[in-house]
Amino acid sequence: MTLITRRRFATTGAASAAGLATFSGPWRLNRAYAQAKPIRIGLTCDATGIYGTSGLDELRGIRMAIAECNAKGGVLGRRIEAVTADTETNPDRGAHVARYLINTKDCSLLIGAIHSGVAQAITAVAASRGVVYLNTNSSAASQAQVDCSRVKFVWDANGTNFAKAAVMNAVQSIGRRWVLLANDSAWGRSAQSATRTLVQSAGGIVVEAILVPESTRDFTATLRKIRDIAPDVVATAVGGDDIQALRQQVVAQKLDGKPAWVGSQQDWPDIWNVRTNVFGAFGTTWYHKLKLPGVAEFVRRWQAFNTDGGVPVPGNVSYNGYMATRELLAAIERAGSANNIAIIKQLENLKVPAQDRMQHFDAYMNPLTHHMQQTIYLARKNLRPADDTDLFEIISWCQPAAVADPAAEALCRMVPYDQVPVVDS
Repeated sequence: MTLITRRRFATTGAASAAGLATFSGPWRLNRAYAQAKPIRIGLTCDATGIYGTSGLDELRGIRMAIAECNAKGGVLGRRIEAVTADTETNPDRGAHVARYLINTKDCSLLIGAIHSGVAQAITAVAASRGVVYLNTNSSAASQAQVDCSRVKFVWDANGTNFAKAAVMNAVQSIGRRWVLLANDSAWGRSAQSATRTLVQSAGGIVVEAILVPESTRDFTATLRKIRDIAPDVVATAVGGDDIQALRQQVVAQKLDGKPAWVGSQQDWPDIWNVRTNVFGAFGTTWYHKLKLPGVAEFVRRWQAFNTDGGVPVPGNVSYNGYMATRELLAAIERAGSANNIAIIKQLENLKVPAQDRMQHFDAYMNPLTHHMQQTIYLARKNLRPADDTDLFEIISWCQPAAVADPAAEALCRMVPYDQVPVVDS
């Protein structure tokens, strides 16, 4: 087994100006002191860039979970400290941030990402150090397939999960001729591929597949092409600031009624920012108006904690950040230490009852892919809202097994535990 405690790592290697400084954390031989020192978590959230809005909302949920834990005495008698650095929705910056948080800020755990390219860059750094990394909100199927890692746990549903929840019924109930529209990104391409497979297996026809660059703001040409094709359905996997621009332009051109629009997950902050332009059916993992035990009380706690004037209620992104962080801290408590291998084994066997998840079905971590298997919801515009935040009508929910990615286990290859550098924080 490769044993790299922080103290040992601090005595080896050389610093670099690019953020590859050696560990300089407060490890000491005195065990009593070590138990009293805080556990430091690096928050690798996308606070600016195309996913900056969602990244800030993710941060709200993560910080809330940490604050609640500290209010109860921390974990193993140790306070949790969070250090935040903006990845700027940029993979190169994400890798730099991960090195900075580990090497300079002494963080032994990393949490956060919306953009899948950023998540993968963080994964590479975390895996080389043995640092447990929670990919809270990026949705490319590859994150739990070819890009899986022993140190990484993926908490959001992906494009395959959402496509399986929506596509089969849409082909049968709406129409066979489909246009696929996605961001030219790991998430967009994988969601588009999964949708194509499901459309064709249901007897549908993909008449056009369109990829648009990230940070696209003008969809005029794309919408003109869609109008000319006149498909039955447009399936989208467009995110962040791009989906906000797309929704505004679809409504402005009066294309929101026909064709039908079916989207992969639409993050709540993106919906909130264009809330007068909600249309079509789309996926989500959670909604603040679910009539389930604990939901209303969680919303009240979230609102009391988050008074920064952002979105007024928690959505899927903040929920994912909160749930992932809560389960990580609980795993440390169950393990009885902050040793990374012990934490990994606890998370690999994680099972969360539906009531604790505030979802309809029990959730569980797939130990072979490190992907959280959970309830998938389909939503559409709510025509009879209870209040100004009640934008969604939840129209269906699927059990985790019904929407699981069939390719993931065969494609994921993780290194054995004894090849993971050991971090004792």
